[in-house]
Amino acid sequence: MKVVFAGTPAFAAQALQALLAAGFEVPLVLTQPDRPAGRGMKLQASPVKQLAQAHGIEVAQPHGLRLDGRYPQEAAAARQALWAAQPDAMVVAAYGLILPAWVLQTPRLGCLNIHASLLPRWRGAAPIHRAIEAGDAETGVTIMQMDEGLDTGDMLLIERLPIRPDDTTGSLHDRLAELGGRLIVEALELAACGGLHPQPQPAEGVTYAHKIDKAEAVIDWRAPAAQIERRIRAFQPMPGASTTDAAGEGVKVWTAALEPGQATVAPGTVLSADASGVRVQTGEGVLRLLELQRAGGKRLPVADFLRGHPLSAGEVWGRAAPGH
Repeated sequence: MKVVFAGTPAFAAQALQALLAAGFEVPLVLTQPDRPAGRGMKLQASPVKQLAQAHGIEVAQPHGLRLDGRYPQEAAAARQALWAAQPDAMVVAAYGLILPAWVLQTPRLGCLNIHASLLPRWRGAAPIHRAIEAGDAETGVTIMQMDEGLDTGDMLLIERLPIRPDDTTGSLHDRLAELGGRLIVEALELAACGGLHPQPQPAEGVTYAHKIDKAEAVIDWRAPAAQIERRIRAFQPMPGASTTDAAGEGVKVWTAALEPGQATVAPGTVLSADASGVRVQTGEGVLRLLELQRAGGKRLPVADFLRGHPLSAGEVWGRAAPGH
């Protein structure tokens, strides 16, 4: 079976690797244009492009796929490349572009999407982050037959995965990427023999996983401790939950734990700071901060952080944050 692949980040690269390992012929890969990255802001190829090039696969990087859009020439060139590939199916994973009707209709078996949630919950751009932020007990991967809506197509395969109490977006991403690679191979093998049975998504339970905004990662100490702790995990590794200390200097919070108790002080007040953690009052409960990072500094366990930046009980954090 010939499969065209469309994807960009590491999550997608793992799926492409699984397809290649399973012996599928991949004549063409679509991925986002190279972007500036790193300290020197040099153009960097996506993980999918790097993998495709390592396997000698043709790569197309259009800025858009709409023939009547802003990049009609790039879209037309991509269409020619796709037609020349004559794919049986197209696999899409975190590609980053909306697929117009002409793309969806080109492969014989259509376009199959690897989506990192239990649809219809968490349609959209950031399903892993939002599942952790919401405190969901489980998530998973849905293989979906794509249509012109936003993650609205029929479900082909679905597998659940528990969310661990200490999961970050980074750790959960890795398990879901592995699951997605395994499921898409299974889906294509079933498709080859007519063994897939599309099921419409339920009308109830639809939620949207909106793209992460950096402003969301600023800690609001008035929120409950449990919500803040989930957000710290949800925004790791990117963009990283942040706050400001009593002097107004930025601090990133990488790891925290809930503590029983409720003080009669303002949210954001440091209750104590020692090698066991920095205990901060929230709007509901106490949060013990375990791993911190100053702007321009290293990510440190709290004991090491305090050796270079001692804190005092009574300091109030977050005054420079929006809404404070």
